[in-house]
Amino acid sequence: MSHVLGLELRREAPPLLGPLLSSFPLPAGSWPSQILRSNHRFSTTNLTGFKISKVIVVGDLSVGKTCLINRFCKDTFDKNYKATIGVDFEMERFEVLGVPFSLQLWDTAGQERFKCIASTYYRGAQAIIIVFNLNDVASLEHTKQWLADALKENDPSSVLLFLVGSKKDLSTPAQYVLMEKDALKVAQEMKAEYWAVSSLTGENVREFFFRVAALTFEANVLAELEKSGARRIGDVVRIHSEDSNLYLTASKKKPMCCP
Repeated sequence: MSHVLGLELRREAPPLLGPLLSSFPLPAGSWPSQILRSNHRFSTTNLTGFKISKVIVVGDLSVGKTCLINRFCKDTFDKNYKATIGVDFEMERFEVLGVPFSLQLWDTAGQERFKCIASTYYRGAQAIIIVFNLNDVASLEHTKQWLADALKENDPSSVLLFLVGSKKDLSTPAQYVLMEKDALKVAQEMKAEYWAVSSLTGENVREFFFRVAALTFEANVLAELEKSGARRIGDVVRIHSEDSNLYLTASKKKPMCCP
């Protein structure tokens, strides 16, 4: 399946290449609908050093990791639960600002006996999605350990984190409010974005993965700019001078064309 971010899906896509990283936690679906523009000019034709971003999905057994991925990638929901053995992955293609870009979504097993196998695939992730069941407090408590295991194979300073509560359709409004309070606290401790989704109804699933795609794309762009020696977006240019009036100083040094 292919997606185009910032083009025909402009009204639904998250902002790209602007002040995109909001303070945590970010309520689900809260980004502005408009595309934000950056004053930093660069050519996307030079951004050929990346095509794929690796995203790993971790969490307890039966919290809905596979259903979440299948709802987005295949737009299906299978009620017959089958535990993932080891790892599996799906590839989703995007086009962002004319640049081909793919998400490689790694679906890892939640069973303890497959943990060692799955953990070998954690390395090199650009984003980590930690899934828990909104109707199971224990699965939320376990997310911290899942994150710790995933970060053993990745640089905490360069990976994007998302805490996702699944099976929202099974929660009553009152139950969800209580769980959301705890989930937001955990997300803040993790420095992760919090999202609540339903793979059964599709609520927030598409929006969530568009957000993941936008942020990983932006991270790749910034990394490419740094690698090429270009000034980082948001850098501050500081001017130091002993003369308090820089304009007059510049005027004095300006060569005169006439006597």
